Amino acid sequence: MKIRHPEKINKPINPIKKKPNWIRSKLTNSQEFFLTKSIVNQHKLKTVCQEANCPNITECWSKRHATFLIMGEICTRACAFCDVITGKPKALNSLEPIKIASAIKKLNLKHAVITSVDRDDLIDGGANHFYEVIVQTKKQNPTTTIEVLTPDFLRKGDSYKKVIEAKPDVFNHNIETVPGLYRQIRPGSRYFASLELLKNTKKINKNIFTKSGLMVGLGENKDEIIQVMDDLRSAEVDFLTIGQYLQPSVKHHPLDRYYTIEEFDELKNVAISKGFLLVSSSPLTRSSYHADEDFAVLQKNRLSQTNAQSIS
Repeated sequence: MKIRHPEKINKPINPIKKKPNWIRSKLTNSQEFFLTKSIVNQHKLKTVCQEANCPNITECWSKRHATFLIMGEICTRACAFCDVITGKPKALNSLEPIKIASAIKKLNLKHAVITSVDRDDLIDGGANHFYEVIVQTKKQNPTTTIEVLTPDFLRKGDSYKKVIEAKPDVFNHNIETVPGLYRQIRPGSRYFASLELLKNTKKINKNIFTKSGLMVGLGENKDEIIQVMDDLRSAEVDFLTIGQYLQPSVKHHPLDRYYTIEEFDELKNVAISKGFLLVSSSPLTRSSYHADEDFAVLQKNRLSQTNAQSIS
């Protein structure tokens, strides 16, 4: 009988580094938080706030701001940074668009954020379902602005155009990391395909704000981050979010390091100098964090830019 070495039992694959004191999630027991939770549960909906264990859930839900996750909670890809379940998804729920629209109405959202898992199993990657959700949301909530955070629709042809046809106010697709780390971090995705999606969206409809997000702390360097900024600006992306990668478990990609507040400020200043209309850069910045407030700033900044161009 072989004797197992006790030091090897349950040995972590990638030990999680202790968080620095400048990374602390806000806690709350507000009635608004529980109201948001009850509405989400009542409609049997999924949110990326829950499925991806977002550190900002208590703060956002206390403001009645939830990011809806459509097409189920099971993703067809296995990105090394993500805490969403990977596997074989269930069939689409045809009633989901109506349920999402109804929940948004009950929450009285001025700005709604809708995202999804990757659905490589579907012929269109889920583009038509996105379309139906947007259309139904607009029907029930005519004054609510809509932001979508989409998959890359890789190898799905022009299916992404169906999402653009529904005219969301913001089209977000996260680049996530630098190209040199894609094989490790996003093995099922392609860096230049993501750039092309953002570029084509702006070509098709100049009025839609385009947005993308980047995580830091995965092993990239500053030069690589700046190159991504340049690539996104070449694709005419309006809004960039930069946040700290927080390793979900010992089975996920190891955290390389925590960036300081000063480093996030530096990255923000560099990005602004590149010409982005808006940049959000902080340890807890996530794609939909303060999305409603940011949308108002985006509109203001575009107006200022347009006025400046007309004067010159």
